[in-house]
Amino acid sequence: MKTWQTILFDLDGTLTDSKPGITRGVQYALDQFGIRVSNLDDLEAYIGPPLLDSFMSIHGLNEVQAQQALTHYRSYYTTRGIFEHSVYPGVPEMLLRLKEAGKVLYVATSKPTPFARQMLEKDELDSFFSGIYGCFLDGRRTAKAAVIEAVLTEQELDKGDTVMVGDREHDVIGAKAHDLAVIGVLYGYGTEKELTDAGATEVVADVSALMNRLEGK
Repeated sequence: MKTWQTILFDLDGTLTDSKPGITRGVQYALDQFGIRVSNLDDLEAYIGPPLLDSFMSIHGLNEVQAQQALTHYRSYYTTRGIFEHSVYPGVPEMLLRLKEAGKVLYVATSKPTPFARQMLEKDELDSFFSGIYGCFLDGRRTAKAAVIEAVLTEQELDKGDTVMVGDREHDVIGAKAHDLAVIGVLYGYGTEKELTDAGATEVVADVSALMNRLEGK
């Protein structure tokens, strides 16, 4: 069974259940444009992909409006939303076991790096990772492929010995752009069909199954 020395983890929907903070932030931003969304479940599609793109593709905002919406979102998220999340059960134990086994771990997220770092520090997960990579606050490096490229290049990683773990199709697409293996997880916000259609190498149901797979069991 194939195993990998280096593991790249998505954040939202893979390490943390970030739905409350993200969807409430999006709800607040959309409200500024008179778009009322009462059911937060209807905003799950915003979890994972770059928000700027989602504001345009999901709710039809133009580029200027989407930039404004992103500003409104961040005004909520930086003061409240960033704290409205929880770590999936079993994740800390998984990271500890992988680290003790000598695996090298990184975070590769479309979330701005400062937000990702703040979340991981709050949850006391930051020490497990050799690097935390996200987008820039000015909008650069939002695509997952660009984030992964930064990790691969700066850390001089062996692609054949590196795997991406994520819950949405953009994780899969971003990893496959660099010929990386991808493990999709079903406990996040993507469906099995979404992940397999995007080309995930494998799909696992829960954190326990993910840990076993990464350990080569």
